[in-house]
Amino acid sequence: MPEPAVNPILSGEQLLNMGDVGPCELVDGRIIPMSPAGAEHGTIEGNIAYLLNSYIRPRSLGWVLTGEVGIYTRHDPDRVRAADVAFVSKGQIDSIPSGFLDIPPELVVEIVSPSDRWQDLRDKIDEYFLIQVQTLWIVEPKTQTIMVYSSPTTATKYDNAQIVVVTETLTGLEVSVSEVFRDVMMKDLTP
Repeated sequence: MPEPAVNPILSGEQLLNMGDVGPCELVDGRIIPMSPAGAEHGTIEGNIAYLLNSYIRPRSLGWVLTGEVGIYTRHDPDRVRAADVAFVSKGQIDSIPSGFLDIPPELVVEIVSPSDRWQDLRDKIDEYFLIQVQTLWIVEPKTQTIMVYSSPTTATKYDNAQIVVVTETLTGLEVSVSEVFRDVMMKDLTP
């Protein structure tokens, strides 16, 4: 009787060289499939990228990356997380690499999808700060709020009437929460 197939442990480079395998992350060398983003998710991602780029490009501060950009959070076995939006300054890199990021972005944005579990988000928060990400946004479409983390245990919650002030590398940048959720219908939160 043939033995059952065992999924091999992959490196981030092997995953990259596989081509389009669909939305996924690499966790401890194993591919974890993800659902494609919905239209609401894509709208919010586009809004955030636009707001960041409107500030970053004229000042030549660096790059805003979108579209589930791969970021190494560990090696051997590799973990490659797929961030919705990330910012990397010119102080970090001279140009955008062709592969996954192997440096910590200054800002990572994760938009909560309906299928996301809180424990999985917690794991990502911890991993991003272990690689020295400065700021992490958890964007919650259902409540139209943004949790801004400056460490794995320190966060400030912003709602639709507030402005998120981004510090450190992006000193002076202010993002209106209502602009992040522009064109997104407010969800009925009643039971």
